[in-house]
Amino acid sequence: MSSGDYQQSQRLAKPAFTEVQASALVESVFGLKASKIQPLPSYDDQNFHVHILKTKDTTDGPTEYVLKISNLESSKNPDLIELQNDIITFLKAAGFPTASVCRTKGDNTTSLISIGRESEIKSYLVRLITYLPGKPIAQIPVSPQLLYEIGRLAANLDKTLEKFHHPKLSNLHRKDFIWNLKNIPLLEKYVGALGQSRNRETVEEVIQLYKEKVMTKLSHFRACINHGDLNDHNILVEPSKSAFGDAVYQVSGILDFGDMSFGYYVFEVAIAIMYMMIESKNPMQVGGHVLAGFESVIPLTAVERGALFLLVCGRFCQSLVMAAYSCQLHPENTEYLMITAKTGWKHLQQMVEMGQKAVEDIWFETARSYESGISM
Repeated sequence: MSSGDYQQSQRLAKPAFTEVQASALVESVFGLKASKIQPLPSYDDQNFHVHILKTKDTTDGPTEYVLKISNLESSKNPDLIELQNDIITFLKAAGFPTASVCRTKGDNTTSLISIGRESEIKSYLVRLITYLPGKPIAQIPVSPQLLYEIGRLAANLDKTLEKFHHPKLSNLHRKDFIWNLKNIPLLEKYVGALGQSRNRETVEEVIQLYKEKVMTKLSHFRACINHGDLNDHNILVEPSKSAFGDAVYQVSGILDFGDMSFGYYVFEVAIAIMYMMIESKNPMQVGGHVLAGFESVIPLTAVERGALFLLVCGRFCQSLVMAAYSCQLHPENTEYLMITAKTGWKHLQQMVEMGQKAVEDIWFETARSYESGISM
C-alpha cells in the first residue's frame, strides 16, 4: 500500500455519522428516543452527547448519555471494546466515578452496525454510556492539592485493576499500540510530519535517549494495567466547599478507556504528569505534586524514578508527533488535535533544555515536602 493509499484508508477509518443518523441509532439499537443530540470532540472515534426524551419506561433512568461510535479499525476488535466496557463497570462498582454502560435491546454492551452498499459496506461498533457531570480539568485553575489527588487517582486505578480478572484480558497486550509508552521508537515512522525543524530534532533526541536509557530498564519496572490517557480532558471535576468555606474541586468523572493496555505503574504517573503540565502556569512544578500523590499509594522504585523524566518527555513526543501526523489526515479536526501543541512544544523544549537532573530536583524536592506535611 502506498503512502497515499494508507492516508486515504486512515481518513476513512473515522466515522462520519450525522446527528440524524446518530439519533436513529440510539432508538434502533438502545430503544431510547433522543430529544437533543450534539457532536462531541474526539480523536479517531465519533461521540455524541444525547439527551433522552422521558417516557413511562424511562422515567427513573438517566436523561443524558454519550453515544460512542468506534472507528473502523477498533470496530474489528469487539473483544477489546467489550473488555473496556467491563473494566468501566468493574471500576464503578469499586467506587470510581466512571460511567454506566447501557445495554442494547439485545442485552449486549455493544452492537455492530453496518452501513453502505455492497462493496462499500462499513461496520462500526456502537455503545451508549451515561453522561458524567463536571468540567474537564483543562477548564479550571489547578491547585497543588488537586494535582496530588490526580496522582492518587492514577495509582488507585492501577492498584484496583490488579484485582480485575477477565477471560479476554489478553487483548490488552497491544504489541504495536502507538500510545503505549513502551513504543516510543515507533514514532520514527511519523516524525516526517514535523518537517525539518527544531521540534523534529528534539523528538529524535528523546527517542534516542529512550532507546538507550529506558528500553534497557523495562524488565525492572513493575507491570500493571494502565488507563493510559489520564489527560486534562479525560478527568472531570466539580466544585465543593472546603471546611473553611473555600471552593475546592473534586474528581467527578473519569473518561475514555480506549487507550488501556498492559504497561507499568511508572507509565501511568508519567502520563498524568505530562497532561497536567499542559495548562499549568508553572509546568515544571507539576510533576512533584502528582508524584507525591501517586507515591502515597504506590511508591516508585529507584529505577522507575530514574526513568520518569524521559517517560514524560516521551509522552509529550507521542502526543505532539501524532497530532501533527493526524492533522494531515483529518484537517477538519485540527482544532481538537492540536490542543496539546498549544503549550506542549514549549514545555518539552524547556524540559530538554533544563536537563534531567534539574527537572528531577524540582519534582523530587516537591514530592519530599509532602512527607513532612508541608507541600510546596
